[in-house]
Amino acid sequence: MKDIIENILKDSLDVKEKTIRNSIDLIVSTAGMISDCLKNGGKILIFGNGGSAADSQHIAAEMINRFAVERQPLAAVALTTDTSIITSISNDYDFNEIFAKQVKALGKKEDIAWGLSTSGSSGNVVKGLAAAKEAGMPTIGMTGKGGDMATYSDALFLVDSSVTARVQEVHIVLGHMLCELVERILFPNKF
Repeated sequence: MKDIIENILKDSLDVKEKTIRNSIDLIVSTAGMISDCLKNGGKILIFGNGGSAADSQHIAAEMINRFAVERQPLAAVALTTDTSIITSISNDYDFNEIFAKQVKALGKKEDIAWGLSTSGSSGNVVKGLAAAKEAGMPTIGMTGKGGDMATYSDALFLVDSSVTARVQEVHIVLGHMLCELVERILFPNKF
C-alpha cells in the first residue's frame, strides 16, 4: 500500500509539473482573456461531465465568491447545476445538447465558454464549445490528450496522461492558477 501511495504521488506530481511548465505562456494569456472578458461585462460559462462537472462548479464558485482575496464577485455560471434544464433537454432532444442549448440561451459574444473533458471527446462538451464558436465567443478547453474539442478551443490545455484522476487533478490546479491570476489582474491592490 505504501508503494502504491508513493507511485500515485510521483505520477501526480510529474504530470502536474510537466503540464504546468509546458503551459506557462498559455496560462498567462488565458488569464488575460478571462480578465478582459470580465472587465468588459462578460461572463464565464463553464461545463463538463462527472468529475469535470464538479470542477466546473468549483471554478464558478471561486470566481463568484472569492479565491485568494476579498473582492467584488466575478460573473461565472456552471452549466452543470440546473437539473430541470439538463433533464428536459436530455429527454426532449439528446444528452449531447445539454450545454449547447444553454450556451445559445445564455451566451453572448463578450462571454467565454470553458469546457472540461478528460477525454476531449465528450459529445455534450464538444457541442457546447461548437455552439460558443458559432456565436463568436472565445473558448477555453481543458482535456487529456486532445480529442474533438481541440477543434473548438481557442485556449487548449492538454494533460499528457491516460489516467482520468491525473487529468482532473491538473485541471483543478490550472483552474486555481487562473482564478488567482485573474484576481491579481483585476484587483492588484488587494495583494
